[in-house]
Amino acid sequence: VQLQASGGGSVQAGGSLRLFCAASGRTFSTYDMGWFRQATGKEREFVAAISWSGGTRHYADSVKGRFTISRDNAKNTVYLQMNSLKPEDTAIYYCVASRAGVVSTAREYDYWGQGTQVTVSS
Repeated sequence: VQLQASGGGSVQAGGSLRLFCAASGRTFSTYDMGWFRQATGKEREFVAAISWSGGTRHYADSVKGRFTISRDNAKNTVYLQMNSLKPEDTAIYYCVASRAGVVSTAREYDYWGQGTQVTVSS
């Protein structure tokens, strides 16, 4: 599966952005999907994940209550709605795919998109 992330941009603290991840291939609905992010000079970190059916979701503590992951299997698309953004959310956000379940470990994800930049100013 090939992944194309978009929707990043610059926003002030407290604002919102919605990220999109378009996937190619007819097997998209069989993959568990997720988002990771990496800030400059920092380790890559898990953000959120959703099961193939959309029935199970998992979030990093740092984004819980502010971010929502969802998917539309008919459109081969995963979304990340980001509200109440903070400067510490600034990073490149990567869309990922796996068949390992709703997991937060980067090595469990087989496919990675190219990333989209999110910048939050104070």
